[in-house]
Amino acid sequence: MLACELGLAGVEVLVLERRTEIDPTLKAGSITVPTAEALYRRGLLPPLVEEQRRAFEQVAAFVGAGERPKAPPVVGHFAGIMVGIGGVDFTDAAFRDAGPAQEVLLVRQQAIEAVLAERALASGVGFRRGVDVTGFDAGDDGVVVRTSAGTVRAGWLVGCDGGRSIVRRHGGFDFPGTDPEITGRQAVVEMTGAEGLRPGWNRTDTGVYAHGPVPGRILTVEFDGPPAERDEPVTAAELEGSLRRVSGADVTITNVLSATRYTDNARQASTYHRGRLLLAGDAAHVHSPFGGQGLNLGIGDAVNLGWKLAATIRGHAPDGLLDSYTRERHPVGEWVLDWTRAQVALMRPEPRTRALQKVVGDLLATPDGATYLAKQLSGVLHRYDLGGDHPLVGTGAPDLELADGSRLGEHCHDGRPLLLDLADSPAVRETAERWGERVHVVTAKAAAAMPITGLLVRPDGYIAWVSEGAGVEGLADALGSVARPVAGRSDRDRYRDRRSDG
Repeated sequence: MLACELGLAGVEVLVLERRTEIDPTLKAGSITVPTAEALYRRGLLPPLVEEQRRAFEQVAAFVGAGERPKAPPVVGHFAGIMVGIGGVDFTDAAFRDAGPAQEVLLVRQQAIEAVLAERALASGVGFRRGVDVTGFDAGDDGVVVRTSAGTVRAGWLVGCDGGRSIVRRHGGFDFPGTDPEITGRQAVVEMTGAEGLRPGWNRTDTGVYAHGPVPGRILTVEFDGPPAERDEPVTAAELEGSLRRVSGADVTITNVLSATRYTDNARQASTYHRGRLLLAGDAAHVHSPFGGQGLNLGIGDAVNLGWKLAATIRGHAPDGLLDSYTRERHPVGEWVLDWTRAQVALMRPEPRTRALQKVVGDLLATPDGATYLAKQLSGVLHRYDLGGDHPLVGTGAPDLELADGSRLGEHCHDGRPLLLDLADSPAVRETAERWGERVHVVTAKAAAAMPITGLLVRPDGYIAWVSEGAGVEGLADALGSVARPVAGRSDRDRYRDRRSDG
């Protein structure tokens, strides 16, 4: 995702990927609203709609439904406590209009990776598979990266290389957090004796197990400390033993289609930026997979960092823009870590925790509790402190429908800041002229009456300025927070010169 964002901005970027193909191991199976919005704003949603259709068919096959559901029956779970969609108040103001993005939820991580890889290649991004990074030397003006395929010189190095990131370890980033207490296993298998397993999430005296929501999918959690060996293949015998211990069912696993181990190791780099080095995704933060936040957290990092790093490289970033990456994304990562820690605490198989589980279950069964969980899991509560007095500043932009039939998100495909002038205001356009083509100005009326007359939407989809009248107070400052004004010649001409100079 980061490579796509940088390539969209005309930055030369090279992806080094140690895997030769997409990892088929079972990973995240759903996305949040901000992730769906990010993909939608770049025109990447259509192929994922088809992926979701297939996911619904798998769920229907598992539960024996005669008709494919149009939406999942639950909004998610907290520590295995499922919350039905029927109890959620979707009229809550936090649930903004996300347009087509709000219809896409069940999407496998592998499908997203395939779509992003195709977009990156189509954008001219360099992509080398089967290449390991073995080390690097970072200086004030660039980085020399040593790889299994030779040496690469670059202006910047971003570690998107997972929980055991070589960029983080060799770059001197600290990584404080809490130690693990569980061994979790997740797999898709073929087995006999599955009739002895209850569907969904189940607590027992020895741990937690889950069965479904697709055929053959199992999960176990045992509170016996972290696994002794993380890198050894997960065998049928290991999965069978864990599932029998936790469930008590006489199951036999005959074939392993996909399997992985995990723990609740929860750590986060204190900063995501040191000199010419940056971190994103699991390289910056690790946690258990409960709640399915890891994929979404990484996508959020990428869309926040992409435009800021591109502006820095191209020389039109305002002072301190790159430093805002850590300032804005670190609190979101910190929340995810605490969200997963709380779930592990609530899963512990002991009497006091079981009593607490009942209390939390009762709370989540109320309309307020279900709505709270839905807002947290969907990501709609995430916001950045961007100053300003309007309550929408710092929130994700709603996908406003415009009178010409287009929607706000459709005007974000080129990755520039979007200044939406809903009042046909000469003052808005005159103010924006100083930024030239660094800002995409769209003058259009809203399809429905609303108090908002203007919006400045950052490239990552978050609102930097809102107007509800004829004035432009604060607009110049907001524009200056996303890009430097153009001096003299147009940004496009200056960019062409830089490209022709190599």
